[in-house]
Formats: sequence, C-alpha cells, structure tokens
Amino acid sequence: MTMDDPELMNTSPPSIRKIVHIDMDAFYASVEQRDDVSLRGRPVVVAWRGKRSVVCAASYEARRFGVRSAMAAVHAERLCPDAIFIPPDFARYKAVSQAVREIFRRHTDLVEPLSLDEAYLDVTENKTRLATATLVAKTIRQQIREELNLTASAGVAPAKFLAKIASDWRKPDGLFVIQPQEVEAFLTPLPVGRIPGVGKVMEKRLEQVGVAKVGDLRRLCQGELQRLFGRYGMRLYELARGIDHSKVISDRPTKSISAEDTFESDIPLDAMEEIIRRMAEKVWNASRKQGRIARTVVLKLKTSDFKIMTRSHTPAVPPASAEELAAIALSLRGRIERDPDQRFRLAGVGLSNFQDAEQSASTLFD
Repeated sequence: MTMDDPELMNTSPPSIRKIVHIDMDAFYASVEQRDDVSLRGRPVVVAWRGKRSVVCAASYEARRFGVRSAMAAVHAERLCPDAIFIPPDFARYKAVSQAVREIFRRHTDLVEPLSLDEAYLDVTENKTRLATATLVAKTIRQQIREELNLTASAGVAPAKFLAKIASDWRKPDGLFVIQPQEVEAFLTPLPVGRIPGVGKVMEKRLEQVGVAKVGDLRRLCQGELQRLFGRYGMRLYELARGIDHSKVISDRPTKSISAEDTFESDIPLDAMEEIIRRMAEKVWNASRKQGRIARTVVLKLKTSDFKIMTRSHTPAVPPASAEELAAIALSLRGRIERDPDQRFRLAGVGLSNFQDAEQSASTLFD
C-alpha cells in the first residue's frame, strides 16, 4: 500500500472529494523563532510566566522535554528549566495567519479555518489547475516555506476527519496522503480514540464493550451502536468506515465572541466590576467587525475550586454599546448565589446568538 503516491490521486472517481488539512508546525513558537534568530534551535515556550498561566505553544525543542500546549506554565518550567518563555503576541500571529490564508485562496475558495494555525481546504477542483490534490498540498507547503519562512504539515484524504488525522501523521514538516482505496486499511489498526468525538469517557465506554481499535468498532452493527450510544452511534458507524459527508464551509458565521481574564489571586464576586467592564469593551469592539448583531450576553465565572458557572440573558433589544453590554453582564452577577467565602479565579464576558441586521430587526417587530 502506498500512502503518498501523488499519481494515484488522478484515479479517483469524480464524485470523491479531495480534502487537504493544513496544520502549521508549532505555529506561535515558530513565528517567534523565525523573527528572532537567537531563539532558533532553543526550547521556546509561548506563555506568560506565573502560576495561573498556561502554555499557548511550545517549540519542538521544548516538546522533547514533554512540554505541551494547554499545560500549566509552572509545570512546563519544571519539565524544561532552560526554556525561554515568550509572552504571546496574538496580533502578530493573526497577521501571519492571514498571509497563510492568502496562499490557501490562490488554490481554492473553499477554505474553512479552524484556528489561526489550521484549516480545511476542498481542492476537488483547484484554481491553479494542478493535476492532483497531493500536488496542491505540496505546492502550498512550498509557498509557505519560501514566502513566510515557516513550515506546515498536510494531510490529503477523501474526507475531512481523515485529512486531519493524516496531517498529524508525519509532523513536523510532513505530508501524508490517504487514498480512497486505502481508507479501510488505514483506519482498521487505529486506536478508537483517534475518531473525532471519542474522548476519554467515550473511550472507556467503548472498552467496556470490547472496542479498542477502529477495526473492533467496525464489527458492531449499526443497530447495536445506536442502542449503546444513541444518535452518536450512527456517527461512529459511519466514521469507522471512513464515511464523513461534512463539507468544507468557507466564511463560517461567527457563533460567539468572548474575552476571559484569569486573576493573579482569587477574588470575590463584588470585586469584578472593573474587570467585567474592561472585558465587555473588548468584546464589543470585536463584535463590531462582524457586521452582525448578537442577541445574547453571557457571563462566565470559574471558582477557586475550578467549578464553571455561566449565566446568560437575551434582552428584548440587543445591547447597542459597550456600556449596555457591560451593564447586562454585571446584572448577571445577581443570578450567582451569594457566598461571602466564595472566591473566583476567572471571569469572562461573551456575546452569542448572532443574527444578520435584517433578521434581528424583523425579530424585534414580530
């Protein structure tokens, strides 16, 4: 079986989609190493220092010590005492991300970003008239390297979830292709945890019925999976066979915008007013770029023992200013049970339930 023969991509029937998943390698850390030559070859951790901070990204030199994204910064420092900690610069990362997406759009308009550092591309038909999806992926990686001095890994497959698995197969700076005729052989030996939506809890439930590999899952009939796992059982049945009809959706509408703040030390509920006002202003400014109207305001709190509380309100008239947004968010504190001893480590303000201006106006007058 040849997983990366580019010529085979021409043998696929026209009905089979060609999906590319591009994942930038250690993106934030790689941008820092690119822009500061003194950091190259050294363990770089993108994070603020402090007991509340988490790792945003780690260079591959730091990953050799076990440092990973979302890890507590203090733990990363213990694992790699010589790591160089760099405060994140999201404005710079976003600008680089836009440059990467411009390269994507030379090849297809069907680009679905998942985050600043990864995206799906549907190249069933590509604008540059390259003969194969594999060649499109190779060209994109070459352009990223030559124009931005960064590396990206790519996966090519006939379905989105397979392309995402494939892009991780030869990281960093790798390319892996799953041909349509190779899907079953590729999936069969995989741990069932590689399937989208199968987290630790679901993995344990599957283990209880004798499922450890995707091949084990394929032996269960559709009815049995639905009996065990409800509607998600049908999804498991299809994914185990490489079936995924999810389309690449470009310009996916924003579902929510939020800002969060983790405090240096835990604080009581009554001490949050200025913090909430500041986050409300930040969220409001970000929402103005959407050209759409958000109807629901959300307040998120995390207690000192990591319990998450959320309260939301959909007013009859959407907030029309940062001050109105802040006032609604502050009022949501009244729906938190008062405990004088309760302390909070994080607060967040969000907007959701976005609608087009015309749709929002019609809703108001219904």
